[in-house]
Amino acid sequence: MSKRYDKEFKLYAVKMVVEDGRKIAEVARELDLVHQTLNKWVTKYKEDKEDSFVGSGNLSPRDAAEYEKDKQIRDLKEEVAILKKAMGIFAKNQK
Repeated sequence: MSKRYDKEFKLYAVKMVVEDGRKIAEVARELDLVHQTLNKWVTKYKEDKEDSFVGSGNLSPRDAAEYEKDKQIRDLKEEVAILKKAMGIFAKNQK
């Protein structure tokens, strides 16, 4: 089973590389991490900065906003479908 690290630890390790200018291999050895793991963390941090490492099952603010937009679109499409059916029913009753 793989180890789990909290957000604070990941940020600490990444900042040692990004802000202090240390080598990934050096920091990985010092913190007993796999080199590739720390490399992934650094890459993710460079993409999202402080929004990195949101945790399992959680969404980043950008992803949460996109999810909300998609949900609103689905809801509106469902409303349109219901209204179209209702219009069809009322149109039949008018004849």
